[in-house]
Amino acid sequence: MKKILDGEIYKRIYGALMGVALGDAMGMPSEFWSRSRITRYFGKITTFLPAPKENEITRGLKAGEITDDTHMTIIVSKSIIESGGRVDPQAIIKNIVKWISDDQNKNFNIIGPSTKSAFEKIRNGASMEEAGKYGVTNGGAMKMIPIGIISNWRDMDNLVENVRLVCLPTHNTNLAIAGASAIAAAVSYCAGGGDDLEEMIQVAISGVQHGMRFGFEIIGASIIKRIELAIELVKTGKHIEEIMNDIYEVIGCGLDTTESVPAALAMVLLAGGVPEKCARLCANLGGDTDTIGAMACGICGAFKGIDAISEDSINLIQTTNQIDFTEIAEQLCLIRMQTMI
Repeated sequence: MKKILDGEIYKRIYGALMGVALGDAMGMPSEFWSRSRITRYFGKITTFLPAPKENEITRGLKAGEITDDTHMTIIVSKSIIESGGRVDPQAIIKNIVKWISDDQNKNFNIIGPSTKSAFEKIRNGASMEEAGKYGVTNGGAMKMIPIGIISNWRDMDNLVENVRLVCLPTHNTNLAIAGASAIAAAVSYCAGGGDDLEEMIQVAISGVQHGMRFGFEIIGASIIKRIELAIELVKTGKHIEEIMNDIYEVIGCGLDTTESVPAALAMVLLAGGVPEKCARLCANLGGDTDTIGAMACGICGAFKGIDAISEDSINLIQTTNQIDFTEIAEQLCLIRMQTMI
């Protein structure tokens, strides 16, 4: 077991999980604020901060506290582990329901609109396939880091099937599955030792191509073309603030998968794959800062590994939220190694 914990793959998996919490907690105070409002209120976010009382979504949360992005990542991870390495939508739903019931007032309020809508439909007797029929938000993509961890990007059909199963109850649409597949594919590439961000983008695009074949058809912008445009914006050579303005204004940083997934991939590239730099950039980007940060920093954590995240950040996140990713990372590492045999 010690050999596993000292191994590069384990460090990347642990880094991916902690990266989600890092980007989530850093982006939490500015969630759904515009770039200009973030600048007016904070100046620039450079560290973990408590949510301002003016933020109607996150007010009351402490510095370093996570939101549903990390909670859902943990739920999916534990569901996979409990199911013996399989992706079981029923197990995931069961664990989400339990999490909500643990603190109904707080937890139900912070989950996204597609998930809320799907749960209402399931309660009213809708099938799992029908419940997620209109889910197009990034609530599917934000919880895909564990799927990237356990799946092999070289077997894209299996990876996307795992994505589809997670999306089934809440985000059963082609756009949501395609965007979620991009995040899972990027993480899988990085967790497996990938060290080329340009290649990572192409792997993510391949995930989109495969994912678009599944789910109910929803009309929307091309995720692939938006990813390509977002990457072009990063490579313009402009000042970093100008690039972030362009991503915010041209690509968009809202709830829709078609905006936030391309934005997250662009932020990974803009930060050079460095988790803490990426977290700061995402927190100041505007829009759905915590979810974009969670996805982008999850990829960065897989790319650079846990050693790229400071002990101070790790300790604050773990102490504030009473979570320890080491056992989850260990179990997911074992599952990944088994799938690679």
